[in-house]
Amino acid sequence: MSNNTLGAFMEEELVSQPEVWQRAVEQSKAEHLLPADGERIAVVGCGTSWFMAQSYAAAREAAGKGVTDAFAASEAFLNHNSAGRQYDAVIAITRSGTTTEVLELLEALRGKVRTIAVIGDVNSPITTLADAVIGLPYADEKSVVQTRFATTALVYLLTSLGIELGTAIEDARPAVAEPVSQELLDAEQFTFLGTGWTVGLAHEAGLKMREAVQGWTESYPAMEYRHGPISIAAPGRVTWIFGPQPEGLDADMGRTGALYVNTGKHPLAELARVHKVTLERARVRGLNPDLPRNLTRSVVLNATA
Repeated sequence: MSNNTLGAFMEEELVSQPEVWQRAVEQSKAEHLLPADGERIAVVGCGTSWFMAQSYAAAREAAGKGVTDAFAASEAFLNHNSAGRQYDAVIAITRSGTTTEVLELLEALRGKVRTIAVIGDVNSPITTLADAVIGLPYADEKSVVQTRFATTALVYLLTSLGIELGTAIEDARPAVAEPVSQELLDAEQFTFLGTGWTVGLAHEAGLKMREAVQGWTESYPAMEYRHGPISIAAPGRVTWIFGPQPEGLDADMGRTGALYVNTGKHPLAELARVHKVTLERARVRGLNPDLPRNLTRSVVLNATA
């Protein structure tokens, strides 16, 4: 297999993001399946979906729409037990709809609280467990490494808050098409930073690089970076920020010799650019992000195969 064919599914999926996001914007504006303003909600997911839950939760609270907490599905402290926090609704984000932790959680919540599933595979088992289903089949993927489903789910959710994403869509078009610089291809290490709703994007960017490139990556809230993690910044390494930077961070980064990426482009478009960088870094290392080491498309516990 040539390097150009490695990650063929991932490439097709990541470059489609601007068009797919536009579909999600239109769908979100037409549907009314999410909890009402003022309702107290929890958002759950696993892996990438958990990071999108974090971003949506931060954005919803910042928009004044109500208390919104994000949990890894395996650690959700919710209505199904006497000690759990009480919510008016629970949103589960899952591409496959087969993730064991999410299915078990929704089963435990059945009849106790309204549940909404945001899914890629509209024929998955979760459709029988959730009270409402937001289907994004046009964003579903074949690659194990997620790109467009995660960002499209977040686009849908952010649009529901009244956030306009036209700039994100336009910024993403060159982000997924432009060639990747040699400096980014060769970099030894990446650290991703975010603030507010973009902290989840930073965590997701780090996960993408670990999954597809088997690389050393870290992610932090941007204001936390100078509380220790900046000590690893050095020539041949990259620090990449999503959204506004803390005052003076550019000067501090300049003293480290690391490459500091702060484009000012929309954070979602920057995440799409990270997808592109990740794919090309995997290819030059002979790795296939469609089938990364030790990973499957969905974690189904107690499976026989």
